[in-house]
Amino acid sequence: MPTTPEKLSKYEKLSSLTYRRVMHLLHEEMNNGLSANYNLKADIKMFPTFVRALPDGTEKGKFLALDLGGTNFRVLMVMINERDVDIQSQTYLIPQRIMLGTGIQLFDHIADCICRFIRDHDLKNETLPLGFTFSFPCKQEGLAKARLSKWTKGFRCEGVVNEDICVLLHEAMKRKNTTSVDVEVMAVVNDAVGTLMSAAHTDRNCEVGLILGTGCNACYMESLENVGLWEGDFEEPSQVLINTEWGAFGDNGCLDFIRTEYDRELDTYSINPGKQIYEKMISGMYMGEIVRLALERLSMEGLLFESADRDCELFHKGRFFTKYVSEIESDHDDFFRNVKQVLEEIGVTNYTSEDCKIVKYICTLVSARAAFLSSAGLATIINKLEKPEITIAVDGSLYRFHPRFHNLMVLKIQELVKPGLKFKLQLSHDGSGKGAALVAAVAIRLRDSKQGRCPS
Repeated sequence: MPTTPEKLSKYEKLSSLTYRRVMHLLHEEMNNGLSANYNLKADIKMFPTFVRALPDGTEKGKFLALDLGGTNFRVLMVMINERDVDIQSQTYLIPQRIMLGTGIQLFDHIADCICRFIRDHDLKNETLPLGFTFSFPCKQEGLAKARLSKWTKGFRCEGVVNEDICVLLHEAMKRKNTTSVDVEVMAVVNDAVGTLMSAAHTDRNCEVGLILGTGCNACYMESLENVGLWEGDFEEPSQVLINTEWGAFGDNGCLDFIRTEYDRELDTYSINPGKQIYEKMISGMYMGEIVRLALERLSMEGLLFESADRDCELFHKGRFFTKYVSEIESDHDDFFRNVKQVLEEIGVTNYTSEDCKIVKYICTLVSARAAFLSSAGLATIINKLEKPEITIAVDGSLYRFHPRFHNLMVLKIQELVKPGLKFKLQLSHDGSGKGAALVAAVAIRLRDSKQGRCPS
């Protein structure tokens, strides 16, 4: 008997009541993370970032920015002149052998890339403040002091967990004997913080940042009175950006009631089983694999792609990319041009129109669940802050390139937020570059104002 979208949806669609239950659980977990008494056992760590203020438009200067969060590493020179920002950047590959090697190998590679950038852009004999976007869970002990809590997104370098990222960078730069440029690390931030800072440069209502790309994470501005973890001063501004690291939501089993057999199989064969459960149901690193597992199961049961070649990419882990989901959902007619192109690219040739219809439908189910789960997370933060109007800065390849993600999120957030609260999802441009530089620029502005100096 052929399978149908109706039969699939019976098992895959979640109710609004279910998403509200997710919100309730997330709110509890976030409060546990903020509590000094419960944080040690909390999965969502709610790290204070030591970023206390947003850009006010007076920032100026030349800054170096680093961006490490995936297989590519970027070095940027960012010129800030109040509202005007000019960026020059270069992207360098992080080979897998380095991603899985030692910390010394990783940071030596990073230092080598920085030196090449300085040489290529003639930045010798300059003093450059630096903002470092390091998009992995870190416990911040200061704005420029952050210890890695755990690796995610395919990295597993030995000798880095619990170490200070800035110290490792400085030591690597020393090993390169770089005396031609003076680099001062002003701030270590993650990509969510950078995304927020970049958008806040032009939007004063921006107090939440969201990443929807290879990984998934959010940050927001919290009052210090609600941060039991805070060990710094309580001078104005009495607030601090919180890096939620909400990708770990569900690691304690609280989301098992919405996980499917495909979620469990994906998790079992991942490099971090039992970790980053929420992220594994949302982000671009995993979405394509969830779709592949569903298609594989239907094919194995004889319900899809009759007599499909078992050697094709469909039956190989990690070979159905999330970009395929975006391409497939971009089809707007019944000819399934993109579906057919993707199927042929992965070696499936004996498909029918009904097969194409089901493939597209499975993609829509998986991506809608991802959009709605991330929306539940944002609605939880919006309801917690209770600001009359708030802007959420969003970045990441999943959000940028999926044809329906933005609209799906807007509709679901509208449904889940408290009546009367207004919000806007704003695409943030180059948060991990511009945003990191702005964090450094704001730090210098605050430092100079405390010392009674006018910023240069």
